[in-house]
Amino acid sequence: MKINIFTIALLLLLFSQSCAAGKERCKSFLAKIHNIQAQQRHGYSAKKGISLQKKADRARDTWWQCENSVNYHLAKKVAKKTAKSSRNKKSLTKNKRQAKKKRRNPINANILANKKQHITPFYTNKAIVVRNRFKGKKQLAWLSYYQKPKKCHRVKSTKVFAFCMEDKTNQQNLFDQQYRR
Repeated sequence: MKINIFTIALLLLLFSQSCAAGKERCKSFLAKIHNIQAQQRHGYSAKKGISLQKKADRARDTWWQCENSVNYHLAKKVAKKTAKSSRNKKSLTKNKRQAKKKRRNPINANILANKKQHITPFYTNKAIVVRNRFKGKKQLAWLSYYQKPKKCHRVKSTKVFAFCMEDKTNQQNLFDQQYRR
């Protein structure tokens, strides 16, 4: 009976020490979680928030594995190997996708050269035709008559642009009335 109590006490003592050692080993992970949570309490951008959330999730998972696993280091090695293999698979699939894209959309050197030459937002072979309200001698008279306001030389807002257009149409109407006389 004394042997059984002694062995039970010895087992309890060993088990409690291993649990305490396990808890001690996992304190660094818990500290990392607390550090990330402290960063989350401060102001941050949306992109930074997503990054912090992912870090917190990973740190919480590693802490939880450490707390609940006797063979934590063994599980950690297996996790690293699977992470490496999944990264390799991802890079291979990414390379395959890029290769398919290149096959689907063959790049023509002429198109690239034309893109560099054409700065306009549209491409056309047709001539651009500008039509004026007046023609011939009347056009020449209009050009000498029209006085553009100073604020219409470099328009920076739609309000000023609208004013300039209205002013031009008003001057055209006045010119038309005077020219007819």
